[in-house]
Amino acid sequence: MSLSQKQLDELCVNTLRMLSADAVQKAESGHPGLPLGAAAMSYVLWTKFLRFNPCNTRWPNRDRYIHSAGHGSALLYSLLHVTGCDLSLDDMKQFRQWQSKTPGHPEYDPELGVEATTGPLGQGFGMGVGMAIAERFLAAKFNRPGFPIVDHCTYAIVSDGDLMEGVAAEAASLAGHLRLGKLIYLYDDNHITIEGDTALAFTEDVEARFRGYEWQVLRVSDGNDIAAIEGAIRHAQTDTERPSLIMVRTRIGYGSPKQDSASAHGEPLGEEALKATKEKFSWPLDPMFHIPEEALLEFRLSVERGKRLEQEWLDMFEAYRASFEEDAETLQRQFRGELPEDWDADIPAFGPDPKGMATRVASGKILNAIAGRVPNLLGGSADLAPSTKTLIAGSGDQSSDDPAGRNLRFGVREHGMAAIVNGMALHGGVIPYGSTFLIFSDYLRPSLRVAALMDIHSLFVLTHDSIAVGEDGPTHQPVEHVLSLRAIPNFTVIRPADANETAMAWKVAMTRHKPVALILTRQNVPTIDRARYAAADGLYRGAYVVSDVEGRPDALIVATGSEVSLALQAQERLLAEKGICVRVVSMPSWELFSEQPQEYQESVFPKAIRARLAVEAGSGLGWAKWVGSDGDIISVDRFGSSAPGSEVLKKYGFTVENVMAKVENLLKR
Repeated sequence: MSLSQKQLDELCVNTLRMLSADAVQKAESGHPGLPLGAAAMSYVLWTKFLRFNPCNTRWPNRDRYIHSAGHGSALLYSLLHVTGCDLSLDDMKQFRQWQSKTPGHPEYDPELGVEATTGPLGQGFGMGVGMAIAERFLAAKFNRPGFPIVDHCTYAIVSDGDLMEGVAAEAASLAGHLRLGKLIYLYDDNHITIEGDTALAFTEDVEARFRGYEWQVLRVSDGNDIAAIEGAIRHAQTDTERPSLIMVRTRIGYGSPKQDSASAHGEPLGEEALKATKEKFSWPLDPMFHIPEEALLEFRLSVERGKRLEQEWLDMFEAYRASFEEDAETLQRQFRGELPEDWDADIPAFGPDPKGMATRVASGKILNAIAGRVPNLLGGSADLAPSTKTLIAGSGDQSSDDPAGRNLRFGVREHGMAAIVNGMALHGGVIPYGSTFLIFSDYLRPSLRVAALMDIHSLFVLTHDSIAVGEDGPTHQPVEHVLSLRAIPNFTVIRPADANETAMAWKVAMTRHKPVALILTRQNVPTIDRARYAAADGLYRGAYVVSDVEGRPDALIVATGSEVSLALQAQERLLAEKGICVRVVSMPSWELFSEQPQEYQESVFPKAIRARLAVEAGSGLGWAKWVGSDGDIISVDRFGSSAPGSEVLKKYGFTVENVMAKVENLLKR
């Protein structure tokens, strides 16, 4: 007997519910509540709206979908499986198991169709804003009359928890200001968190808040009303001037004995409750992971539909190429993550200068030299661009009036900025950066960690890097921050010594295709005479001998950033006044150095040189790895002080005399 469309819709929705519940139950771990409650809205979005090709999940013009409520990952995996993506039923059965394709929270996997790593609430919300910005920017750059080559929406399912997080508030505020009309979020409004009813802590008028953010807000009173959900999404698509939040009133754990309770959120239903749920939906109790043939056929229509949509786009792109060959080649190169030939040809070389310049100032010159040849480099600052030197000259501000503008005014929204930068990187086709003072990297940190988890090309320019900030005092003087960034796995931290090392640092950042943070000074630092000392391209290897001596050194000084010039001064005086021969190592990046062959590491830090001194105006934790048990460290292991920067450095021991004394003491041991 053939099914009516209503019956087929219900069967498909229940397939998603039961497949997800079975995965959680088999794993004896997970979150069944969201899949049971949000299955209907997901079904409508994925089968009636989402433009994607399950056979090519990297198709550039696909709609982007973010499962921001990442705890409900079983629902995402169910959708990927039934629509024909490269996720098998056996993968579903390995939910939350070792090295499976179905981890506890979604982990970025573009080949599978997982667009972003989510789970830390609010992150997906922010990344979606970045994707929408990237889409609009590329559309403004490349679309031509009759050729909407870049033309897609960004969707997400967000939860009560997402909307409570500050990062979501920051990103939502900016999205409304930018008028990102192709951004559509479905809010799983189920009124339940881990602790109980959201009324315990979340009683604000969400609709009024988002209207205040300049969003379109729509309501669906019944999360199982497929027609109402479909109508709301269609209405959202018609508003091209505002992002849309569709508030869908759902019931967590729908259909189970645990419906509307906190216990439905983060634990398996249990055998008895799962049995009762299946009986409620007239679902076979055995076998687990049952997928009705009629439902699978309906879902698998996504395969042919996706192939057709992509082929239509490919046909249009070939016609576009015939008329706009250079633009077509450029867009494809950008999506491949490739840089133009001679992209670095205009990066300046800086002559020796005892006065020098702040590395933030050098960075600004270098950024603009790169931006002149790399048109998809864009970004901005959390309201500090004049200080971080991150404005691209000659380019407008990103806005609805100027969607091709390359300067993003993030406002005082550091966490939102970092999540948005990640979303732009995930979208592809652009190279995004965000900037602020190093002290405020604490606000960025959750997003920096997610960037490292995803291994994406997000760039961060962090200036005002030490107690040398001076008069602003300890609230603005970073101490532990460089160390804390180095502690993030798969995250590259570079603290260049002068203008030329800063140029090399930007070259690494542009080509490494991993998240990178550039740590830059506010104060001037001498530009090292590279005719006298080693070339700055030693930075590529993370650490290098910037100045050596004849024969075997008596001691070794290793420094980073602004302290390298201090080490060089101490080296000169130790030889002239004490007859002590010292090697100086510039070590701008622990991460890059750790990747070098052991032979190279030994050539820089010979085991025979046991008298080693590290000099860095930040926390000393971690330096023991490089100086050994016989070494010493000049560092900052307490908060800073308000005074002129030069005075603070002097009081904290960053003087030539103190460096010399420390080396002499090491040699007396």
